[in-house]
Amino acid sequence: MMDEPQIRTATPADAAAIDALTQAAYAKWVPILGRKPLPMTADYARAVVEHRIDVIERDAAIVALLELEPQPDHLLIVNLAVHPAAQGAGLGHRMLLHAESVAGELGLDELRLYTNGLMAANIALYERHGYRIDRRETRGPGWIVVHMAKTIGGLGPLAAADVTG
Repeated sequence: MMDEPQIRTATPADAAAIDALTQAAYAKWVPILGRKPLPMTADYARAVVEHRIDVIERDAAIVALLELEPQPDHLLIVNLAVHPAAQGAGLGHRMLLHAESVAGELGLDELRLYTNGLMAANIALYERHGYRIDRRETRGPGWIVVHMAKTIGGLGPLAAADVTG
């Protein structure tokens, strides 16, 4: 039986591999959106320093990533990507559970993310994992941002302060 690959925090040395994975994972959306999705345009040399990016490797290649940005009242999932060759193996699910764990470690009880309204498969995936649609925001023709959130168990930062105070 093969050991499950571990999740590790990315380093600046991983930026090119993170970009390559993101390009591969989102390429299928370019014809649907008529442009590159935002994650394909990100500067990952900068993102790996400014955000928390956790990765899963198989055979020395990054096959899944989760980019997180803590906020005062929630944890924002900036990017979740799985290489097309590794999709369907449960890595996206594993990364979403990991995001919940990170939020708990930070004392946050809500996760948020946003996706393009044309990415129906992604919206359905997040809904299957307990995310709800909070709102839709039109940013231009064919560009509807769907904001989603999930409340998780545990105490948020204010509630935690009340318990200990």
